[in-house]
Order: sequence, then structure tokens, then C-alpha cells
Amino acid sequence: MSRTRFDLSESDLPRSWYNLNADLPTPAPLHPVTHQPVDLAFMSVISPRGLIAQDMAREEAIEIPEPVRELYKLWRPTPLMRAHRLEKVLGTPAHIYYKNEGVSPVGSHKANTAVAQAFYLKEEGGKAFTTETGAGQWGSALSMGCNFFGLGCEVYMVRLSYNQKPFRRFVMESYGAQVYASPSSRTAAGRQFLALDPKHPGSLGMAISEGIEAAATSSGAKKYSLGSFLPHVLLHQTVIGEESLKQMELANEYPDIVIGCAGGGSNFAGITFPFVRENLRHGQRTRIIAVEPSACPTLTRGTYTWDSADAAGIAPICKMYTLGHGFVPPGIHAGGLRYHGMAPQVSALLAGGHIEAQAFDQVDVFESGLLFGRAEGVLPAPESNHAVHAAIMEARQCTLRGERKVILFNLSGHGNFDMMSYAAFARGELQRYDHPQAAIDEALKDLPNIVQA
Repeated sequence: MSRTRFDLSESDLPRSWYNLNADLPTPAPLHPVTHQPVDLAFMSVISPRGLIAQDMAREEAIEIPEPVRELYKLWRPTPLMRAHRLEKVLGTPAHIYYKNEGVSPVGSHKANTAVAQAFYLKEEGGKAFTTETGAGQWGSALSMGCNFFGLGCEVYMVRLSYNQKPFRRFVMESYGAQVYASPSSRTAAGRQFLALDPKHPGSLGMAISEGIEAAATSSGAKKYSLGSFLPHVLLHQTVIGEESLKQMELANEYPDIVIGCAGGGSNFAGITFPFVRENLRHGQRTRIIAVEPSACPTLTRGTYTWDSADAAGIAPICKMYTLGHGFVPPGIHAGGLRYHGMAPQVSALLAGGHIEAQAFDQVDVFESGLLFGRAEGVLPAPESNHAVHAAIMEARQCTLRGERKVILFNLSGHGNFDMMSYAAFARGELQRYDHPQAAIDEALKDLPNIVQA
């Protein structure tokens, strides 16, 4: 059997992030009230200025600060693995590789931007972050990052996940964070949603509203941090793809297909954007696939238009694929993929025909996740199972066609905190679910009225 693991040394750790804005600029976000492009004064109430500058930057490479690189060395470079055992189980001629981001201290890719954002807040003299979290991976990562830099952290966790995943909450609290079920009574936005339903399951859009409000009303004491969606978040994650390019060279192969699950866009961008660059600049022809749940089909059934990034209309308005900011997702187990919109950069790539999008049911993706876990020894996070499933489907197509394609996917996190989800799957309690078109149409009725193209 040929080599299984492809490792880089600390000296191979990338020194810069790749900025997609250099190759594919996206429309600037709009003010939620005036509908004019947001300015620095508006954004600096919410975000650290260093991160705002990255959102607007146009240079291809942005240097990774040395303190961030030193923290990255706690888990980076992460391993690239050849899934020989999975290939054998499938009987496929395809070569399947996966980038294992589950080896970070908090078990997911989210740490890549968490420590970077905490660094920039500390650098400008900030004291604390507020944020949202769905499944809890992002909240765990930011709590760790804030702890490293001596910052406070206030987390609004989607109520459904707050109840489903208590151990994620305990991880956040262990790092010193304060964690609240969202919607909460702590903010005007939260109280508004609770008035509609005292037992509201919450959504990422609602938790974002609470996090932004908590920062904006703190008189500068707190800034807001987002774990996906924004350009600087996707930028920080490109360390994944930059490492992967070097590791595929070690494997003496180049991927025909690169796959990532997609909720807000962070891990998908992390693995794929450097390969997008190679397609756009250097003539490569890699297929790039974003995979989402059929229960929250933003890219596959959403509309490419202007919409608010949060449920209460506090955040900027962005050009993106959306199901409508009033969309309330069902209680599927991939909590990190329950967002109504998609990162503007990822949306622009899909609209421009540079990437593909697929949607799968949670029962099917859990079956594939368990198959992968039994073959490779790693149980993926429910979110990552979507990428696993798409990779397996592509490998099976290779079997049918007798093609030996090279498939790379991002294992964005392990599922060790998601055993209740695996237990529900084992008991046959996970339900198949395609979100009704009528519900999507209803949520899209409240889109902001934006005149500009």
C-alpha cells in the first residue's frame, strides 16, 4: 500500500493568507438603514479596524502576523491523509484524500480565524468579543482565542444546539466565556423573538442579531466577532488550502475534485479558495463542490440577491444566496449549517460558474459519515459528513465509469462532541427532510428593497 499520511513541518507553515478579493471582487455590503455602502465609521462600532481593512483589501497575499503563526503551531500544519481503507471499502479506482482539521485543540477548523481575530482585537486595545455559535464549534474556538489573548468572550448559542450539545457549552465556559441560549432576554432582538415564541429554537441569524446588538450597545467595551461569512474570516481559513497544495505535491498528485461542506462558507473557502486561484490564474480545471443540507438549501434553492445578514436587520445587507433572513431552520443535527445566507464571496463564485453546489439529506450524510469512521477511524462532525458523503458519491461515480480521479475534501472537524446526533441516527430517529418551497417563498417576501444592481 502506498503512503497514507502527508505531513509538513513547522517551517512549511504558510506565511500569508490568500485574498480572493484580488481575483474576484464582490459588491460592498450596504448600511441596513440607508442602503448605501457601509463606511468605516459604521463598521468600526462593531468590528476591529484591522479586520475591516482585510475585508476591503485587494492584494493577493496578506501576511499572517507572527503571534498568530506561533499559535497556529499548536496544531498546524494539519495532516493530509490518503483514505486507502475507505477506497478499499468502496472498491473505487478513485484516490481519496482528506485534510484533517479536527486535530486543532477545539476539534475544528474554526480555530484558524479565532486566534487571528483575537490577535487583531488585542492589538487595537480591545477588551472583549461578543459572538454567535450554532453547533458550538465556533464558540469553542473563539473562547480559546480570547483566552490566549486575555480577552472576554460573550457567546449567544442557538437554543436548539445549546440544548443538544451541552458539552460544547462546557468547553466554552472552561475557557472563560459566558454562554447564553439564543434567543435570550439579554437583548432587544432576543426579547422580540421570545415574544413570538417563548420556546423559540433559535437560528444563526437570530444569534448574530444578539451578538451584534450586544457589541453595538456596549459603548465600545465589546466588539463583535463572526465565525464565518465575512471576507476576513474566509481569508484566515485559506491556510488550509495553502497547506493542501504543498501536501498534494508531496503525494505527487493534483485534485480533480475539491469538496467542502457549506453553511456560512468558512471551511469551504479555507480548502477551496487557493484551488480557485489555481483555476483562475494558472489554468487548472479542478471541479470545486460546496455541499449543504437539503433542510437548509441556501446555494441550491436560495436566491442570489441582497439580504440582511441577520434576522433582526441590524447587520449590513449583502449580495448573496439567501433563503430570506426570516428563515427558521428545522432541528437538523448539522447545527453549523443552519444559516439562511451564504458568504458573498462563495455566492459570487457560484453565480459566476466557478464552483458547483449540491444538497443532501441528513440521513444519507450520517450513513456516509459512519462508513468513513469505520474505515478511517475518525467520526466526522455532522457538518463534515456532508463533504464525506459528496466525496463518496463522486468515488462511486468513478467506479461506475472506470475513472481514477483524485478527490480531496475538508474534514472540517471531528464528531466527538456530537455523539447524541450519532445516537439519534443509530436509533433511527433522524428524519429525512427537504425544506418546503412554500416556506422558502414566504421567507423571501421580506427581502430589503434594494434598488442598485
